[in-house]
Amino acid sequence: MEFQRNVERYAFLRWGQTAFQNFKVVPPDTGICHQVNLEYLARVVCAMPYGNRFEAYPDSVVGTDSHTTMVNALGVFGWGVGGIEAEAAMLGQPSSMLIPEVVGFRLHGRLSEGATATDLVLTVTEMLRKKGVVGKFVEFYGSGLSTLSVPDRATIANMAPEYGATMGFFPVDAETLAYLQFTARSAEQIALVEAYCKEQMLFRTDQTAPPLFNDILELDLGPSSLLSLVPSVRRIASLCAKRRLLSRKVVEGTPAKHVAVRNNGDSFDLSSGAVVIAAITSCTNTSNPSLMLGAGLLAKKAVERGLRVKPWVKTSLAPGSKVVTDYLLAAGLTPYLEKLNFHLVGYGCTTCIGNSGPLADAIGAAIKDNNLMPSPCSAASQL
Repeated sequence: MEFQRNVERYAFLRWGQTAFQNFKVVPPDTGICHQVNLEYLARVVCAMPYGNRFEAYPDSVVGTDSHTTMVNALGVFGWGVGGIEAEAAMLGQPSSMLIPEVVGFRLHGRLSEGATATDLVLTVTEMLRKKGVVGKFVEFYGSGLSTLSVPDRATIANMAPEYGATMGFFPVDAETLAYLQFTARSAEQIALVEAYCKEQMLFRTDQTAPPLFNDILELDLGPSSLLSLVPSVRRIASLCAKRRLLSRKVVEGTPAKHVAVRNNGDSFDLSSGAVVIAAITSCTNTSNPSLMLGAGLLAKKAVERGLRVKPWVKTSLAPGSKVVTDYLLAAGLTPYLEKLNFHLVGYGCTTCIGNSGPLADAIGAAIKDNNLMPSPCSAASQL
């Protein structure tokens, strides 16, 4: 359908890919732009012919999505900008800015068993919001980086808009090289990244002296800071319950309504505070294999215990790229997600930016006609 409606546009872009150097086109329905950048496009270090030699320079990106910062996890300098600024960059114009303050965030230790990247990123976000980093760069450093995979780093970098920073940068290190190899970048490209970054003193090791920053924060990832991570876990677990309470407070003082609804052969009562949308979406979580496999395993346990989704809840699964679909299928977890009605609806931003689509007619009419206040629950970047 997408190709049929826009065939002339895509034919033009395809022609452009063959007519111009250094221009690539990614087809639609393959993933969220910044996750595709992380997994496929980003080079970390670029090399361009200059006379009879090649000149190398660090990769960078300006994107039209606030979560462009995901690629900071690979050591790529970049952030989201407006459409006009991005178009100017595409036409070869410089992107000017004031030199920002840089806040260093030292990580050390290792995440405790049971703690996830989501727990960590919510703790980091809370700390940076309290600090106040709007308009600033945040750079992560310290021995704790050696224990964080690139997907875990991407979860943190992707949340830069939520903690207010222009970007959340991770320097190139051995983990970066391992990720480039894992995602099938060429051996020549990986060798270039390693050689260039070491020559330019951009390659991080645990022995690297800390850079000079305008300000510094610190977080121990080990068992001693488990208490700082537990509130984040509880915050996720109680999110939907809090939204239900908020909906009830909005209608506090009015008679509680329970509306009888029939939909798709099911009969049920619908009231204010009911969760009507549940979505696994957003690149913050769906770019991280450990988190997505965790969701699949949770679905497996739920199915085995006979749990099922309420008939008024609209469910969806929208990963950031087709890689997610492949490993969920390979792990045998897709059937369990589908039994809970979390079927694949596409690749890209959906519910987290309002693209959930309409509710079933009967449910939508019951909410509108009776002035109910339902709630959504999305495993998205705004948690």
